[in-house]
Amino acid sequence: MKTWLIPTMRGYHRSWLRGDVLAGLATGTVVIPQAMAYATIAGMPASVGLYTCLLPMAAYALLGGSRALSVSTTSTISVLVASSLATLPEHEPDELMRAAFTLTFLVGVCLLVMRLARLGALVESISPATMTGIRLGVGLTVVASQLPALLGLSADPEAEGFVEELVAVARELPELSAVTAVVGIAAIMVLLVLRRVAPAVPGPLVVVAAGIALVAASGVEDRGLALIDPVPTGLPSLSLPVVDDVIGLLPGAIAIALMSFLETVLVARTNRRRREPAIDVDRELVATGIGALAGGLTQSLPPAGGFSQSAVNLRSGARTQLAGLVTVGLALLVALALAPLLADLPQTILAAMVLVAVAGLLDPRELRTYAAVDRAELWVALAVAAVGLTGGMLLGVAVGVGLTLLLVIRAVNQPRVRRLDRPSASAEVLPLVLTGDLYTGNAQATYDAALGLIQASGPRTVTLDVSALTHVTVPLLNTLRSLRDDLASNGTDLVLLDVPDDVLPTLRQAPWFAEAEQAGFVG
Repeated sequence: MKTWLIPTMRGYHRSWLRGDVLAGLATGTVVIPQAMAYATIAGMPASVGLYTCLLPMAAYALLGGSRALSVSTTSTISVLVASSLATLPEHEPDELMRAAFTLTFLVGVCLLVMRLARLGALVESISPATMTGIRLGVGLTVVASQLPALLGLSADPEAEGFVEELVAVARELPELSAVTAVVGIAAIMVLLVLRRVAPAVPGPLVVVAAGIALVAASGVEDRGLALIDPVPTGLPSLSLPVVDDVIGLLPGAIAIALMSFLETVLVARTNRRRREPAIDVDRELVATGIGALAGGLTQSLPPAGGFSQSAVNLRSGARTQLAGLVTVGLALLVALALAPLLADLPQTILAAMVLVAVAGLLDPRELRTYAAVDRAELWVALAVAAVGLTGGMLLGVAVGVGLTLLLVIRAVNQPRVRRLDRPSASAEVLPLVLTGDLYTGNAQATYDAALGLIQASGPRTVTLDVSALTHVTVPLLNTLRSLRDDLASNGTDLVLLDVPDDVLPTLRQAPWFAEAEQAGFVG
């Protein structure tokens, strides 16, 4: 029976304690300010990002199966939250926040439904090209949305999507705040330099501390440097789902649940050390689902595994999810005692952190790989990105899933027969091999391909190696019988070779197969 609670701490060694504590603290210095910055992408106060580092992160630490995964919110999730909220009728700011928390709760429901329906393996079939397109679209969308905060421009509330936001930025450029732009660009430079020359130094913490110190010491906010909304001291209050918003938010919740699961599993597998247990997708669905339910009740965004914070966690020596609980403790300390210090944090600092964090989403190397290996995958990635940038990322995710299904159907419908490369004993013998099982989608294509090979060779005997069969289907039986009958009408024999023992009893239920076996045409 599977043990669900704290699986990563089973068999804990005392020697791991120091690494877990240090890793949890190091990760906290990165993930807490980063989550606060990501909350602004979704149009939420920075405090919502902080709260995502409480119960959602704790839920994963107690239930998740990855030892080094760090869970909060991500840029992809934040963009999808913003897209989902944009589909609702106009709301007051407080109502919009409650809708966001309802969305988080619905994401948890969707993740748990996916677990109950055992859809984890199906969701994982979404193609890498689709994920590349989504990341590209998200990255460019985030860049456009963060430029006003970085440069001290007035954001256009009517602008929706990448193109409109870029146009709005260009229109507002003459009103640029020099102080804001200098502070923001300086923060970007510090983050990039630290990442290259001192990767162990928590860059987000450095620029946050520097920004707060700058405001406290110089009063530059009087020169137009906008500060974040105050972070309330204390724990988040209970937020119950708003029933009236459920129908409107459900499509977005499904898309976010898909992306949350995919990001979490991908990061978990990337950070799994050798000899650690394999990642159980069912466990990940439950852990992130419970985390989202808890987050929806405590003013949080939907959680997912984050690449950069998990890399810090792994590099800092995390051995179990005790590191995650230490990070939760640090977030709790910030919420209870250090929140007043954040009142002097410039918005441009958060924008700088977001822009540096999403730079990895704009890596062109994946596109170059697709261009060299599979042009169809390249066009899928570009199409998903283009749809996301012009029609919104929710539509981009939907198109990506649809294109993935088309690619899967195309792949499984390919003919499952080919000619063996080995020389036959006679020029009158054509050796063929079935390369997989037959079903309704590929049976006719396989039959046509086999006939084409036979007609091109004109053999007296066709041998068909069926060792790849794993189960018998009606389309398989019909295809083999039709092939045998067509060949027999032209005086050609069909001989089946290497029939697997586990499918032989089922094949013998077909009268034509039993006759062929008795006549010596089954080897």
